[in-house]
Amino acid sequence: MPRAPHAVTITLDALDRRIINRLQDGLPLTSEPFADVAAELGASQAEILERTERLLDSGVLTRFGPFFDAAAMGGAFCLCAMAVPTERFDAVAAIVNAFDEVAHNYERTHALNMWFVLATETEAGIERTARAIESETGLRVLLFPKLEEFFIGFRVAA
Repeated sequence: MPRAPHAVTITLDALDRRIINRLQDGLPLTSEPFADVAAELGASQAEILERTERLLDSGVLTRFGPFFDAAAMGGAFCLCAMAVPTERFDAVAAIVNAFDEVAHNYERTHALNMWFVLATETEAGIERTARAIESETGLRVLLFPKLEEFFIGFRVAA
């Protein structure tokens, strides 16, 4: 689930960096995935969980959770953007985030200052949901469908 970054500065040590890198590769499908990750990294399960929570709370990590490929499951997804007046940003974000189809909603410093992903069961659901958001907010939703897929891995020096 996405978390709002906090204005907390933390220093990452080698274990923090290894945790960040390891969690990007997914969790083992076992009864105790964090215990398995802890064993891989030479730490305790409690330490892995505590550090992961600290990384989320500080804003170093902004999201931790599953990633579902809606298109591979027969659905659709689309990157969307809106130009939201600053004084309405929080109210509009609450409206947008109330839609079950919305994921990854973030504020950006740009004329298009709200960016989010729509994931729906069908291609038609993208357009329908975008128009419903427009209706509820009074603001235009721009759609940026995926033309080509790229996987960009991110790793920090451990």
